[in-house]
Amino acid sequence: MIRFLKKGEIPELGIAEFISLTAMMMSLVALSIDTMLPALPEIGRDLGAIDNNRSQLIISLFFFGMASGQLLYGPVSDNTGRKPAIYLGYGLFITGCLLSLFATTLPVMLAGRFLQGFGTAGPRIVSIAIVRDRYEGSAMARVMSFVMTVFIIVPIIAPALGQGMLLLAGWRSIFASFLFLALLTLVWFALRQPETLSKEKRVPFSFKPIIGTVMIIFGNRHAIGYTVTAGLVNGFFLGYLNSAQQIFQEEYALGTAFPLYFAVLALSIGGASLCNARFVLRHTMQSLSKRALLSIIALATGFFLFAFWCHGDPPLWTLMVYLFATFFATGILFGNLNALAMESLGKIAGIGAGIVGSLSTFISLIAGTVIGQSYNGTVLPLTAGFFMLSLASLAAMRWAEK
Repeated sequence: MIRFLKKGEIPELGIAEFISLTAMMMSLVALSIDTMLPALPEIGRDLGAIDNNRSQLIISLFFFGMASGQLLYGPVSDNTGRKPAIYLGYGLFITGCLLSLFATTLPVMLAGRFLQGFGTAGPRIVSIAIVRDRYEGSAMARVMSFVMTVFIIVPIIAPALGQGMLLLAGWRSIFASFLFLALLTLVWFALRQPETLSKEKRVPFSFKPIIGTVMIIFGNRHAIGYTVTAGLVNGFFLGYLNSAQQIFQEEYALGTAFPLYFAVLALSIGGASLCNARFVLRHTMQSLSKRALLSIIALATGFFLFAFWCHGDPPLWTLMVYLFATFFATGILFGNLNALAMESLGKIAGIGAGIVGSLSTFISLIAGTVIGQSYNGTVLPLTAGFFMLSLASLAAMRWAEK
């Protein structure tokens, strides 16, 4: 049956174009984090950061903004529709890019990074809602698997892109590229993506359901326990992101080869995410998560002792083997912990997902910043952080299951 479009109505995207657009919008998060890593020391020097560890705040403030934004966009999109919420997010992200692009002091740069994080939470959160509006069941799972495949690839190539722009045009060109990509996807989205939430399905904006959902989550041992576990796991990964550039480029003097080593470790996480889809068919998410955490604890214990024996400067190949194995286990956890946190929140899944994501990100921000700021020219703070946070994660998981 042929349906004629109404005046001003946008034709529905084909699945290939829809997946491409959604993946690009969600990838703004990974690009805004990983592309920055090679440029951190140069930005710090240009903006007057006395301590190299202060440059890590360029990563941390982005996460702080993203954690704050996750609470907002779900309820806003339920009230105004999906497109206005995404326009709001893009507006904040573009404003943050302009602040960072023209920053002459570190505080201005950090303000821009906060706005970028707060803004990019919009496309990331609301894009998932749009997928849910358009598809359900196996069709939704298929679309999200394609989107997440692209999402996994981006961290592998992002540092190399950042390194290339840094060498050719300086660190400000990285923010110019963010600005260009944001404008490109915003125009594409505005012209090609129809509104997916009809007016009769919209609900009034209110803080009451947000507060009510927070109380439900804090009163649910299973939900809060796995949320804390996810936050702690994300915390040691954020600690790695904060200190990776200093470890590889300063301690091991890899220079422009840093993105290659970063890409190898990103492949470990991506491979684990793909393997986890098969593992969960044979094992429960709880058993997989426990095994992954026990593996991380064992690896961290052994490698910390070895690194201590090497005065905090073990051979590079041993560090790569250790991190590759650790990040494979971390990839298994990424695939399961959020699902476990959401398992008992079926009736409040929409707002619940935003609150779980925001709370776990705040926890990871605190833990990851402590690890990063503890960097002392050796790998010992990072390895010790992995050990302590994975041990705390295991304790939180066992508490959740009681």
